[in-house]
Amino acid sequence: MIAPASVSDFRTLAERRLPRVLFDYVDGGAFEEQTLAANIADLKRIGLKQKVLRDVSTIDLSTTLFGKKLSLPLVLAPVGFGGMMARRAEVQAARAAEAAGIAFSLSTVSICSIEEVRAATSRPFWFQLYMMKDRGVVKAILERAQAAGCTTLLATVDLAALGTRYRDIRNGMGAQLAGLSALRMAWRFASRPRWIVDVGLRGGPLQFGNLTAALKRNSLAAGMAYSGTAFDPSFNFKDLEWIRSNWNGAIVLKGVLDVDDAREGVANGADGIVVSNHGGRQLDAACSTISALPRIADAVGDKTVILMDGGIRSGQDITRALALGARACLAGRPWVYAVAARGQAGVAQMIETMRNELRTTMALIGITKIADIDRSAVTV
Repeated sequence: MIAPASVSDFRTLAERRLPRVLFDYVDGGAFEEQTLAANIADLKRIGLKQKVLRDVSTIDLSTTLFGKKLSLPLVLAPVGFGGMMARRAEVQAARAAEAAGIAFSLSTVSICSIEEVRAATSRPFWFQLYMMKDRGVVKAILERAQAAGCTTLLATVDLAALGTRYRDIRNGMGAQLAGLSALRMAWRFASRPRWIVDVGLRGGPLQFGNLTAALKRNSLAAGMAYSGTAFDPSFNFKDLEWIRSNWNGAIVLKGVLDVDDAREGVANGADGIVVSNHGGRQLDAACSTISALPRIADAVGDKTVILMDGGIRSGQDITRALALGARACLAGRPWVYAVAARGQAGVAQMIETMRNELRTTMALIGITKIADIDRSAVTV
């Protein structure tokens, strides 16, 4: 057993612990996974400029997003189905984020409900919205999120169609998996006994906690069947006005890669934009997020808050993204690898690893404040 020193180590541990179907769900992307690979590779191509003989005895990693101070510019991104990776995983990750002084984002299709996460934490978390055809369902979910104290809404905008994910098809992810009884699931996943006990037997209820009111039957199978047809392909910029009429906090568009889309989002009142390609899980052959980031930051960075996700695996990656125009980064797979490997303690360790990597990187590039990281710190 390795002592994890990096996100890649947590990935190795998660692969050993998770049933293959679940690991591939988290780890995989759309089609041939070109965009998934580009997200990581393009970040690594960006060099950092070493600077010496600067006073870096005091380094401040904190930043402020939407009126809330974060101890470092990192947000745990929303991950659907997260509670299948460890027992009540969204609760464990939210607690770790709160203890570390950063934000956690809960997915619409999380296993743990808004209310369960709220009961387990004492600070507001972010909520991610998938726009569904039934606006009554959406309105009720938004009301629940606001009642729980959520003030920042991540509206996912890159789901006009669900990306084709070859790994999931090969593994039978979806209705086939959801339809398994607990006993049959345990048999299928017999090579992962720790997961069987932690999640399969002790991790219930295994259902989409935020969608139960919309379902005729409270089950994982019913939730997966519903979500497969419920998302609204007609969702467009005009609908942001409807969201604004039902949401009092910040509205952040997650899934923007195009400059014109970014401009239109700002024109329609977006308080923030996440430069994102859904972690390479939607349109394969789309550009990497780090390659899109500078263009969008140049176009609208003075008018809205620019965030980025996709490929963030270290504090050095955070530095690169900040240098090219992001105010902070979202990371999804890293916290899921960590919670699958070691639960809440794993997520806490992963956050501290990124914190230490960011601090060390800033010291070696001669910068002591997050706001001072700009393009002069990198070579592209």
